[in-house]
Amino acid sequence: MRKPAPSTQHQRQRDAIAAEQGVAVADDNAVRACPPQDDGRTWPLPTSAKRLPPLIALSYFEAAARTQSFAAAAKELHVTPAAISHQIKALEEHLGVELFVRHHRKVSLTPAAKAALPTLQDGFSALAEAVEQIRAHSEARWVITVCAEPLFATKWLVPRLHRFYARCPEAEVRLQASLSSVDTARGGPTGPTTFRRAGIDLAVRFGYGEYAELDARRLLAVSLVPVCSPPGGKALPFASPHALLKQQLLSDSTAYRSPERFGWPQWFQHAGISVPASLREQRFGNGLLALEAAVTGQGLLLACPQLVQAELQAGKLAIASDVEMPCPFAYFVVCQPSALDRPIVQAFREWLFEEVEAEALDSPLASVSTTKQKKMTTRTRSSESPRP
Repeated sequence: MRKPAPSTQHQRQRDAIAAEQGVAVADDNAVRACPPQDDGRTWPLPTSAKRLPPLIALSYFEAAARTQSFAAAAKELHVTPAAISHQIKALEEHLGVELFVRHHRKVSLTPAAKAALPTLQDGFSALAEAVEQIRAHSEARWVITVCAEPLFATKWLVPRLHRFYARCPEAEVRLQASLSSVDTARGGPTGPTTFRRAGIDLAVRFGYGEYAELDARRLLAVSLVPVCSPPGGKALPFASPHALLKQQLLSDSTAYRSPERFGWPQWFQHAGISVPASLREQRFGNGLLALEAAVTGQGLLLACPQLVQAELQAGKLAIASDVEMPCPFAYFVVCQPSALDRPIVQAFREWLFEEVEAEALDSPLASVSTTKQKKMTTRTRSSESPRP
């Protein structure tokens, strides 16, 4: 059922505003270009742009053509599938050619769309690069946008940022925390286009480190140990892995996002224990939620000691077992090679590595290894002592 046409008065008001601004107007039947009214001002357009349809319609087409799904394109662009369909229909009418063949619950590209898509994608990439070049010159020289996995951003990066500002007081760090910074497979889709679209200068990714056409350096290797809230804030003696089977186990779903998992079943296997079928975990959507549950005494959590250093030092958490499991993921500093031409990106990256190096000897993980070695030495001396 078609939507009723807007009232004549409403349409005149809408067209007047569009004509004032020189933008395109989409109605129920077509996309109409509204040239600015002649009010004495000049609105020159490049010759190549005069015949172009609206950029938003082209961007919707690119997403739908790349994913071959209106629903997937809508999810990517944070709009409804109906909005995608409407813009595609308007674009087809503007160009006078069909771009998609509609099937039941799916779409496929017409020959015209297939032929145009690569060139259109190159055009968007060139446009994005040009915009980034303009932005780099228009913004303050010492502004950097950084994206990191939420747990790392909150528990490691933010508490240390004041030291970077002390070094670079003119800097402005725009920090984003997103689970999109976690790999879901080897050789995933993260590439230069990802950084350009998101406007990110540098990312701290949690993953495999396989990022084509990007500059990636490992920042922090990760090992996981069980932690929990100690009663009365007192340190706990290390428990045997068998004893932990009887406890409430908490987990971060990040450990299960990739084929190579690193959750409780893998930790028990690493400890040499057969994992019972009855093993149950309480899973949380991200590491921050799981950490809060552990701090409030709701169970045991596998954690990277470097990320929960404040909780360990404050006695809010204690390491429950000295069995450390190496994680297949690590934290990587990733950026486009061209981003390193900016002094602020170089300075921030260098500072990250200096922070890790300076704190390596003070890491709570080092104390775990030291305690473990002392216990092994004690057992060896006891076995060598003569019996009375």
